Amino acid sequence: MNDFFYMIAQAVEAVSFAIMIYGALLAVLMFLKNEFSRIKGKFSFKILSKVRIDFGNYILLGLQFLIAADIIETILKPEVEELIELGGIVIIRILLSYFLTREIDDIIKNETVNEK
Repeated sequence: MNDFFYMIAQAVEAVSFAIMIYGALLAVLMFLKNEFSRIKGKFSFKILSKVRIDFGNYILLGLQFLIAADIIETILKPEVEELIELGGIVIIRILLSYFLTREIDDIIKNETVNEK
């Protein structure tokens, strides 16, 4: 039965990586498209901000899936070392998520202020 849950945890990790890789690919494509539009004189800082916001959201989603995978793995082997390790990993990922969310909110706020 534990093997089944380990496979689920690995699948959740794989989904996390897939989400972040997909977001990175989209961000690179949108970024390059915007950069090549400089040639035509149509470069946009709004599009660049949108790329940052979208990519940040994909990273946040991926981090949340990684936390879920870590929790599943720790439930399967609830030793003190594993719990301490999970606590450290979760704290780091929560801090990353918090500061990334703040940065995204700041970008959105600045976009709104600049539009007025």
